[in-house]
Amino acid sequence: MTSETSVDRANQLQELTEQAQTACATTGAASSECIDAWTAVEAAQLESSSPQTDKRSSLDRYCADSPDAAECRIFDV
Repeated sequence: MTSETSVDRANQLQELTEQAQTACATTGAASSECIDAWTAVEAAQLESSSPQTDKRSSLDRYCADSPDAAECRIFDV
């Protein structure tokens, strides 16, 4: 993750937090708008805190880098 992406996510989180505070102040803490706004904040926090990992197997990554390797051949039977 680059620092620019990190800054963008921090700005997005700050903006969502401000929107949630405004929604709760105008519609009340028990309103659906307030709850939905804080749900969006929580989702953004979860997204920014979860590591971005490559979910492919080591063989899949190897074959993506070396498609002509013997281990990566696919045969139609």
